[in-house]
Amino acid sequence: MGAQTDTRSRIQEVAIRLFTEQGYEATSLREIAEALGVTKAALYYHFRTKEDIVASLIEDRVTALDELIAWANGHPRTPETRRELIRRYSARMTRGRHHEVMQFMDRNKTALQGHAKVDLMRDRMGELMQTLYEPDDPLPVKLRRSMALFAMHATWFLVRDESTPEERIAAGLRVALELADGSES
Repeated sequence: MGAQTDTRSRIQEVAIRLFTEQGYEATSLREIAEALGVTKAALYYHFRTKEDIVASLIEDRVTALDELIAWANGHPRTPETRRELIRRYSARMTRGRHHEVMQFMDRNKTALQGHAKVDLMRDRMGELMQTLYEPDDPLPVKLRRSMALFAMHATWFLVRDESTPEERIAAGLRVALELADGSES
C-alpha cells in the first residue's frame, strides 16, 4: 500500500469515526484534520469536501458489490451458487470498514438522504438481491432470499448482547444461509 493510499485510508477511518460519533453535519474538515494531526491543506490534497470522503467510502462498497454481482451473474442460479454468494458477501462484510460505513449511514440518514452515491449503493444492493432468485419465483421466495443479506446486517444493529464479533458473524451467516436455501412454504 502506497503512502497516498495509506493517508487516504487514515482520513476515511478518522472521518467515519467522527461522522458516526458527532454526526456528519456536526463534523468539520478542520476537526478531521486535527484528529489526524495534519493541516487542512494536507487533507484537501486527498479530499476537498466531506461529501468527497463519504463518496469514497461508498464507492469502495459499490465496487465490492459490483464484483459480487459480476461473480453471481457468471454462475447458474443454483442453491450452491446462492450459498457461495452469501458466503462471499459475509466475507466482504467482515473486511475493511463495512460495518463502520453501515453504522455511519444508519446514524446519519437525514444528512445522506438523496445523496447520489448512497442511492447508487442501494441500487447495487437491489441488483445483488436479484441474483439470489429467479424472476418468476413466488414473492415469498424472493423476499426470503433477499432477507438473507439483511440477516447479516441485523446481527450488528438489532441484536444487543454480549456476543463476540466472531459469534455475530457466524450467527448472521448461518441465518442468511437458512433464508437463502428456503423455498416456498
